[in-house]
Amino acid sequence: MQDQLKVFKIIHLALVVGLIVAYFFLGNISALSQLKLPTLDNASMIYIILPVAAFLISNLMFRLLVSKIDNTLSLKEKIVPYQSASIVRYAIIEGTAFFILIIKPDFIIFGILLIVYLALLMPTEQRIKRDLKHLD
Repeated sequence: MQDQLKVFKIIHLALVVGLIVAYFFLGNISALSQLKLPTLDNASMIYIILPVAAFLISNLMFRLLVSKIDNTLSLKEKIVPYQSASIVRYAIIEGTAFFILIIKPDFIIFGILLIVYLALLMPTEQRIKRDLKHLD
């Protein structure tokens, strides 16, 4: 279990660090002026809805995929499908963060919020057991 968890943590860390580096260089977040909330109008509402939708859809997909994991399997056997479900969740969040960065960099603050959320999803043994409802 620990070896699989270590690989899973490396994958997660690579995704988060990759997003941070992209935002640092492409989004120019080293200049704090980029972190201001832009003016909102009807045309820009989609860029506020996107992060919320990414959050909701990623969690919905994750829960759907985790619910399909066979409960008769051992925890070690459940790790691979759990990892796949988590990667789907990470991909939706990461894709939305990149979309915001490239299409509408004025709303970079919402992409940064997605990066923070993605970082908080770091896989731990306790989180995996909780998500899989696996009791020792």
